[in-house]
Amino acid sequence: MKALDRSLIIASFAAVLAAPAPAAPPASTNWQPTWISPAQPAWGADGVLPLGMPAWLGDVTLRQSLRSSLGGRRVRLVVSNEYGSEPLRLGAMALRATSAGDGAGPPVRPVRFQGREGALVAAGARVLSDPVDLPVHAGDRLEVDLHLPEPTALAGFHWDAQEHTQILRGNAVGRPRAEPLQTVTTRAFVSELWVEASLAPASVVAIGDSITDGNGSSLGRDQRWPDHLSRRLASSGIAVLNAGIAGNRLLRGGWGESALARFERDVLGRPGVRAVVVLLGTNDIGLPGSPFAPTEQPVSLDELTRGFLQLAQQAHSRHVRVIVGTVPPFEHALAGTPLEGHYSPAKDALRRALNDWIRGARAFDGTVDFDAVLRDPRHPAQLDPALDSGDHLHPGDAGYERMAAAIDLEALLGAPVEEGAR
Repeated sequence: MKALDRSLIIASFAAVLAAPAPAAPPASTNWQPTWISPAQPAWGADGVLPLGMPAWLGDVTLRQSLRSSLGGRRVRLVVSNEYGSEPLRLGAMALRATSAGDGAGPPVRPVRFQGREGALVAAGARVLSDPVDLPVHAGDRLEVDLHLPEPTALAGFHWDAQEHTQILRGNAVGRPRAEPLQTVTTRAFVSELWVEASLAPASVVAIGDSITDGNGSSLGRDQRWPDHLSRRLASSGIAVLNAGIAGNRLLRGGWGESALARFERDVLGRPGVRAVVVLLGTNDIGLPGSPFAPTEQPVSLDELTRGFLQLAQQAHSRHVRVIVGTVPPFEHALAGTPLEGHYSPAKDALRRALNDWIRGARAFDGTVDFDAVLRDPRHPAQLDPALDSGDHLHPGDAGYERMAAAIDLEALLGAPVEEGAR
């Protein structure tokens, strides 16, 4: 090779080495579900309990609150018309953080869909909003306004919200001092909050009945056991999603589809789900023969155990860990009310047999003994009075906090976990 050629090659290599490195590709955007409110079918006027919200809504604004289990740079909302039989017309929407603590008053951010105000949601479908520039932190509470400009049948419905929903006249979106026509404790339409995060999604889902949904806890204070578990996991960047539905059962529908029927939608279909905590059986055992299901035959232990094993098999096939809780005691449940009939000695015997099976089953990644946590040591068929909400079926705030504290985080996630709020 000639000296000139060699010089040219060396110079070429030098130029390549001296050139600036190509720009790094932009960081990928990860959207993390951080709060959910699973939809259930609304019932008619012949239901045992009232809906808690008008079956039809027209030219009103729904103002609803929620708590984000994780923080992020931007947020998105999911609006549900699930179980609706007609298209849903959305009007204006807005979102604000009510616990940002900036001292200047929370800013209101419009929520849009493909850049426009409002959207049309097909019957049975859901829509995802555009990103909203509203940074949130773990534990922030948000308020969502949704205007329904046309007569609208109730859908995307969730009965036991443990929150106050205000129904405001006309388009009151973003008006903080609007006078409510009615205040209820039922949710509708707004069903999920997502946050934009730098890490891939990671979440734990709690599936269960009204005890997971938080019945008996303080309204608007985020005292459900999944709320307390969320605070334990916040510093680890793991969202806790509450898929509890009041009245839900493992095997049979009624108040919402059975847990087996909705397991894919509400648990396994979530992006980044790492584990599920299952607390079911109270209503499978308690509802037959009660005012809620007066003609139903009792469920058997074999049917219940097969149902739990099916949930575990489905979860493990998707590499999702399963923690199962024992069923808390419920002697005297709803005593003295028109709904009395949840408890009997035979039902309690089945509950205790199921709990013994759960404690000894090897099909799960772990168990949490909610029965032992909540029962009265002197009367094991009853809730501890200090942990009882007062109806002898649902814990109160102190009981829910005890439940969350009893969950072994390493068993839940299969690895040591940093605990504590951010």
